[in-house]
Amino acid sequence: MSETNELLRLKDLCVDYKVKDGYLSAVKNVNFSINRGEIFAIVGESGCGKSTVAHAILKLLPEHNEVIKGEIWYDGRDLNNLSEKELEKVRGHEVGMIFQNPLDSLNPVYTTGWQVQEGILLDNVPKAEAWNKVIEMYRDVKMPDAEKRVNSFPHEMSGGMRQRVMIGMMLARNPKLLIADEPTTALDVTIEAQILKLIRELRDEHNTAVMMITHNFGLVSEIADRVAVMYAGEVVEIGTVFDIFDEPKHPYTRRLMQALPRMTKAEGRLKTIDGSVPRLTNHKKGCRFANRCEYATERCRTEDPPVNTVSPSHSYQCFGEQGVKEDV
Repeated sequence: MSETNELLRLKDLCVDYKVKDGYLSAVKNVNFSINRGEIFAIVGESGCGKSTVAHAILKLLPEHNEVIKGEIWYDGRDLNNLSEKELEKVRGHEVGMIFQNPLDSLNPVYTTGWQVQEGILLDNVPKAEAWNKVIEMYRDVKMPDAEKRVNSFPHEMSGGMRQRVMIGMMLARNPKLLIADEPTTALDVTIEAQILKLIRELRDEHNTAVMMITHNFGLVSEIADRVAVMYAGEVVEIGTVFDIFDEPKHPYTRRLMQALPRMTKAEGRLKTIDGSVPRLTNHKKGCRFANRCEYATERCRTEDPPVNTVSPSHSYQCFGEQGVKEDV
């Protein structure tokens, strides 16, 4: 897509958390862009930095416990240079975020409709008009009995309904970018399919860009246009869904593909990744996957790997192509 269609770009984003013995390098030199109307997925195991990247975009990280470096360009502005007052106009209105657990995100002492209306009122919309918009938004997210459910408290709703409320809350102010952090966590497969269909429909109707954070490759294959694979705070590979599933290049991505369940036993046992994630104190040079990679050399442990471009849409961070010809 053309640069004029670009909505968000991260340039060398680094996030360090203060710990007892220095700094924990939670995110290191993350670079990617998201276009308008695109569904961009970030995948990786728990603790790889996916949610940290999302929270860094809106400056929602623990206060006074982090160091953020790099650039976060949103619609022509570097969010790192905005004041807190300017950021408040971006949060919710231009960039919405669905957090992992909707029950934790909703206030238990207020009705869900009141909480959605609260955000709409920030745009100086008359109260009666705002309430009608809440009901309309509940209908848009396919909420059963919308007129009734706007008066329900969070504990009176199912997990799928609460997730719909969160999606409706974020979309009520017509954001250009929706960040969905594990939006289908703890939902059964039927509700998960409905939520994915809903996000896709909302993207098609409003041209909303979606940044989907997940560790579920099945979900990625269903909904994403492009994918970034993260490991230990770094983006190791970026490509279209077809690039990642059909032609993975990075050894970590290939191992993830080999660990996916197969249709029959004849396809062999699932692969595992030996070793564990290294302790990420400070910004040590070297590939963070080196201690678990069967192709690693001394160079991998002492130098930062380069970014290799396979195609305009596909790149990976590695010194070689040793594992490329191996069957997935």
